[in-house]
Amino acid sequence: MPDRLHHDPRSNAPRSTDPRGADPTQTDALYDELLDIALEAARRAGALLRDGRPADLGVAATKTSPIDVVTEMDIASEKLITGFIGERRPDDGFLGEEGASVDGTSGIRWVIDPVDGTVNYLYGLPAWAVSIAAERDGEVVVGVVAAPMRGETYQAVLGRGAFNNGERIRHRPAPPLSEALLGTGFGYLADRRAAQAEVVRTLLPRVRDIRRGGSAAIDLCDVACGRLDAYYERGLNPWDLAAGALIAREAGARTGGRPGRAAAHELTLAASPALFAELQPLLDELGAWHD
Repeated sequence: MPDRLHHDPRSNAPRSTDPRGADPTQTDALYDELLDIALEAARRAGALLRDGRPADLGVAATKTSPIDVVTEMDIASEKLITGFIGERRPDDGFLGEEGASVDGTSGIRWVIDPVDGTVNYLYGLPAWAVSIAAERDGEVVVGVVAAPMRGETYQAVLGRGAFNNGERIRHRPAPPLSEALLGTGFGYLADRRAAQAEVVRTLLPRVRDIRRGGSAAIDLCDVACGRLDAYYERGLNPWDLAAGALIAREAGARTGGRPGRAAAHELTLAASPALFAELQPLLDELGAWHD
């Protein structure tokens, strides 16, 4: 992963707006601080994971099923991230995949996936990332996704656009559904996988193709930069989608869940607005939101 951005996108990005009516200068300064912290924490964690992966890396624990795994490096990465942030912002809260749960008093909460794509990481596959988002009073305002094996760091601040290695990114213009390349993912429980496979079976003949990369954060960023036309998945947790969904939205894509609902555990969809409008009711009809 690059040690620094090609240039600072804040130099020509629009400044943040705060619906709370706070001083825009103070809001900008806060968001700049949160972004700098997230970028450095992701850089450090990415370097640890990339350079410190043991040759004999194994499973340290399992969660929802025997294939929902945690490695010692997931735990080490989350410890590094929370320690780095906590030293600089001791009053903030945390929600981390590997157990970090702290109620802060500042109104800022960090939502962290220390290794998004753990199975890929375990097997030595490159599609894994560090995902860090900052919420302000429950709204995601900063998102960073670092993909060290791709040499890419995605970032977004609410209202300022999305960037990859400092270069502004935009979603791909919507193709016809029949020419759309989709990404998706599968859960860890057998019943859910069977239901998801049935959705893919029905959907696949109607699109160009469907990819399963193994990292929701990377898939959302791939929508943001035009490598995927759309991405959908059931079963995501806040740490899976918080940073990547903000990056996708700031790149001009639309995110959501079932019709009229936000992206959530039930269903997450990200796509260019026109394709989103076509896919959302189709996925709802196919039952992509239930097992």
